[in-house]
Amino acid sequence: MSPKFPAVTSDEVIKVLQKIGFRFRRQSGSSHAIYYRDSDKRRTVVPVHKGKNLKRKTFKSILSDSNITVDEFNNLRE
Repeated sequence: MSPKFPAVTSDEVIKVLQKIGFRFRRQSGSSHAIYYRDSDKRRTVVPVHKGKNLKRKTFKSILSDSNITVDEFNNLRE
């Protein structure tokens, strides 16, 4: 059975990304932050909209880009 995707905001995603080594690279426009990890040259784009939850598909692509699972995300989130 696949794990359930949690409803998360961009702030929660950014905190987890920073825990696993991603750092802020640059801002694209006013609402998209680009995060980069030097160790394996991975990057991901996080839409920044204060107080709004990310869409499920967007969250899934961020997890894919950062190479972590939903379970790993939930463990790092706590």
